Amino acid sequence: MFQKSIWIRLPRNVLVGHGVLEDTVTAVEELHLAGRPLIVTSPTPREVAGERVAELFAAAGRDPETIVVETASFDAVERVIDAADDADAGFLVGVGGGKPIDIAKMAADHRGQGFVSVPTAASHDGIVSGRGSVPEKDTRHSVAAEPPLAVVADTAIIADAPWRLTTAGCADIISNYTAVRDWNLARRLQNVEYSEYAGALSQMTAEMLVENADSIKPGLEESAWIVVKALVSSGVAMSIAGSSRPASGAEHLFSHRLDRLVPNAALHGHQVGVGSIITAYLQDGEQGMWREIRDALERIGAPTTAEGLGIDESTVIEALTSAHEIRDRYTILGNGMNEEAAREAARVTGVI
Repeated sequence: MFQKSIWIRLPRNVLVGHGVLEDTVTAVEELHLAGRPLIVTSPTPREVAGERVAELFAAAGRDPETIVVETASFDAVERVIDAADDADAGFLVGVGGGKPIDIAKMAADHRGQGFVSVPTAASHDGIVSGRGSVPEKDTRHSVAAEPPLAVVADTAIIADAPWRLTTAGCADIISNYTAVRDWNLARRLQNVEYSEYAGALSQMTAEMLVENADSIKPGLEESAWIVVKALVSSGVAMSIAGSSRPASGAEHLFSHRLDRLVPNAALHGHQVGVGSIITAYLQDGEQGMWREIRDALERIGAPTTAEGLGIDESTVIEALTSAHEIRDRYTILGNGMNEEAAREAARVTGVI
């Protein structure tokens, strides 16, 4: 008797394009979200878009409240929860990059309320996914949370964001290629549950960015359009899978290990991009996809070397040899690499 079931939670409204920030209230009203909005933002995104979002809700008679978060932490999540309680907020709106969106997402999940994502930069797929990432001491926690009910991504705003944030978002998407390969490997060797649909969507998204790397350039709103749509697809793939597997393999373990060894040395997307070069080499050897990944990253201006990340060679080797210990997730790293193998992989791919 067939008994399999799945509950897929996806954003109901996704607005992407020029000037769509002005449609934020309409997107929310179509969801029938009642009560006051609590806008969660950080200093620069508040100036870029947060104040305008507050004005739009105020004009609609929704009496918005705003809280500004400086850093991502569990203390910040608690502050937002308290602010939402004090404001008797009906729903939360995250305006900014990864920091305010992840914090708003986790606070809304704790309160059992709806959450709206308004990204001001295309730096990673957290703008759509059902996971939040929060650093604590020398580690970073990835926490399950509800995905946003709506996403409002104004490409005019995102095109003006620092270019390194966009290249980080591109690298995060390109790394889906190796993440899906690792997921498939885990299915074959460890009988891990695998979704053909989620895997195909995630890989197609990565391949799309690799093939279109030449068209992604600074200051072009069309580039912001391509990257945001790819980030949305990646987030949807994770929602379909019910896990981060479609977008997180050995390259992410490598990045998380770097976060512990050298916190804040480089952007998450840039770290996983470099990690995906080495992971692709480990998956397929000399004739594999690693050159195409490296070349695509170079064409968009993302780092492809330890030097480009601002991290010394010994730290990269240490991260490679210990990344498998980060979490119980089977990848091409298996039970770990020895130092000689790690150095060889990093040398052949040009990372060191």
